[in-house]
Amino acid sequence: MKYFLLIFPIILLLSLKGNEKDKHRLEKALNFIDTASLMQSVRFLSTDSLLGRLPGSIGYNIAANWAASKLTELKPFGNSGYFQEFNIEYNEIKGPISFVVIENNQKKHDFILGEDFVCRGFTGSGKVYAPIVFCGYGLSLPAFGYDDYASVNVKGKIVLIFKQNPSWQITGIDWPELSIRSKSRTAFEHGAIAVLFVPLPNTHNPQKPIGSMMDGGGENLSNIPQLQISVQSADIILNDQKSSLSSLQKQIDSTEVPNSIELTNTAFIEVHADYYKEKPTMNVIALLEGSDPILKNEYFIIGAHLDHVGSQAGKIIFPGANDNASGSAALLQISLAYIKGKLKPKRSIIFALFACEEHHLDGSKYLAEHLNIPTEKITAMLNLDCIAFGDSIQIGGGKSAPLLYHISHQLDSSYTKMLTSKTWYGGGADAQPFFDKGIPTLYFASLNSYTHLHLLTDKPETLNKLLFQKITQLAFLTSWEIANGNYQKEEIIKQE
Repeated sequence: MKYFLLIFPIILLLSLKGNEKDKHRLEKALNFIDTASLMQSVRFLSTDSLLGRLPGSIGYNIAANWAASKLTELKPFGNSGYFQEFNIEYNEIKGPISFVVIENNQKKHDFILGEDFVCRGFTGSGKVYAPIVFCGYGLSLPAFGYDDYASVNVKGKIVLIFKQNPSWQITGIDWPELSIRSKSRTAFEHGAIAVLFVPLPNTHNPQKPIGSMMDGGGENLSNIPQLQISVQSADIILNDQKSSLSSLQKQIDSTEVPNSIELTNTAFIEVHADYYKEKPTMNVIALLEGSDPILKNEYFIIGAHLDHVGSQAGKIIFPGANDNASGSAALLQISLAYIKGKLKPKRSIIFALFACEEHHLDGSKYLAEHLNIPTEKITAMLNLDCIAFGDSIQIGGGKSAPLLYHISHQLDSSYTKMLTSKTWYGGGADAQPFFDKGIPTLYFASLNSYTHLHLLTDKPETLNKLLFQKITQLAFLTSWEIANGNYQKEEIIKQE
């Protein structure tokens, strides 16, 4: 099987529409999508000097300028050259950062940043020393008879709560918004001075402390430190109760009744962060103009997010090799294949590297709202995200755009034979804002891709190079069929 995958089948080239000259150019163009070039870009984008590519930071700006330099043979398509500038929320987490638990006023546990805990992306600043209170799911709905804060006093204290909402439902109660900011606000309104989030222990492979900018809506709580800790760290905190986090979750879930506890252990937390309600950042956008006098007025978009979740205190950096240096590298290599292969697509292609996917899809939303092209002129959108770790290919959106999906499926059946049957309705990630406007979308990703998601271990050496190349080539071939006029925009199907 390995030898088959390394040889480009002639049957694929013969199946593609177009004249012999086009087929020769296409075969030549595919040679520019090679693992060495893809990995070279990934290594640059995930290097420590870019500090995790947090939008608004110097590291992200370096990445954006570098990406723009790779697109200079295409036309600028931003509001400032290759850049489409806009403002975002920004939080720079500086040092020193400390998290220490004192057990029974004697034993000291000094937790390690990046292993035992991390700061949430929009943590507030503070220096606190206080007792800890376990408050279950951190929900307060007294009018409906469920309140994790009802039986405890958290004023001036640190609360330990589950990051997720319950999987069960009480009749007549809709759980409130599941977000870090929402749960932190509830704790703050009850008088808490810091929040410790922990994943549910009674799930398969509970989440490790991850870097994340997903925070939720509303005003930022700039004076409330917010950490995510490991299940093992939580069990150390709960030692004074001779209980485990797992048993506490089981009790709450089985009774559907809060079981909050004021602990005797105390903690010292120190966090320093600089918050900006607005700070400039940018998408990187370029245009390859179509060659057909009529179809060049139709466009399709290839997108990938350039950002990741940054660094903390100058001590830990989230490299984001798979998420999403891989998709960004693929997009740049696809653009190079068009240019160096001297391909002349009939439709116009917009290449877009988005900022702020990790914070609520800000960059793709901004582009979708500021395209300055009628929506009916956008034929399709392809999104590339986390495409280089795993064992096979999955393409989302196939149930909503079956004709578009069929093109990729047919190309795969003649080529990689690595595409799984897993697909879904809708867009997902940066494809979603375009899907919401009625544009057919496909979301290219690898299956079993998230082992290192938002962890310090998401590094270039973990990637599946052959899979990376094959997904990129499949996305390129799909893009050629769209750009060459072999796909007509379909009405998307929304899940009932």
